[in-house]
Amino acid sequence: MACGGGVPTNLKEEPAGGRMVMCVKFQREMPGLDEIPFEGHPIGQRIYDGVSKEAWKMWIEHMKMLLNEYRLNLATKESQEFLVQQMDDYFFGAGSALPPDFVPAQAK
Repeated sequence: MACGGGVPTNLKEEPAGGRMVMCVKFQREMPGLDEIPFEGHPIGQRIYDGVSKEAWKMWIEHMKMLLNEYRLNLATKESQEFLVQQMDDYFFGAGSALPPDFVPAQAK
């Protein structure tokens, strides 16, 4: 087997600054995610196609709050389905609702 200097032909062309998407959260073109989240689940492709890296970072923070406030156990199917529904609402619906009685942490 030779160690060739050949150029791979299966690479996708990407803009110099990375892959850009029209972000559903910010309504403007922004750098997109590097890979599909939740590969194999339909929402993964929708997020990859229309959610920017910045919006994804915001979701991660929101998701942490949901996990803590609702004390979700991601080992259960119910918690997983709840989180996927919240993610769908956050990006593609009216927005993910805050838990009842949620009080955001005060800035110092």
